[in-house]
Amino acid sequence: MTQMIFVNLPVKDLEVSKAFFTKLGYSVNAQFTDENASSIVISDTIFVMLLKESFFQTFTKRTIADTATTVESLTCLSAESRDAVDELVDTALASGGSPAQETMDHGFMYGRSFLDPDGHHWEVVWMDPSAIQS
Repeated sequence: MTQMIFVNLPVKDLEVSKAFFTKLGYSVNAQFTDENASSIVISDTIFVMLLKESFFQTFTKRTIADTATTVESLTCLSAESRDAVDELVDTALASGGSPAQETMDHGFMYGRSFLDPDGHHWEVVWMDPSAIQS
């Protein structure tokens, strides 16, 4: 069985968050979406579970991070090219996201980042396949 990842994120406004991720080109899996949560399909093996903060809180006894002042994680997605990095991040910024860090350009590796409407930090990175040695 192929291993999958489900990134669970607390969100303030489920509809705003769903709209943001669909503007990035991702789809909603209606089977796992209701008034408390929405499953966003990033790829065949990567899913983002957007959970209303009150619903998210039922899964933990810990305090939800205030993303206006703290970072709870950095979620990084790979891209097929430098242009694909720019396209996704530019779309995120035009769709309600905000800049997170300066562009990283090491020649063989290129990345940009954004904060989604709830302040979750996303990185998008391309790495030259010839620079990766087995």
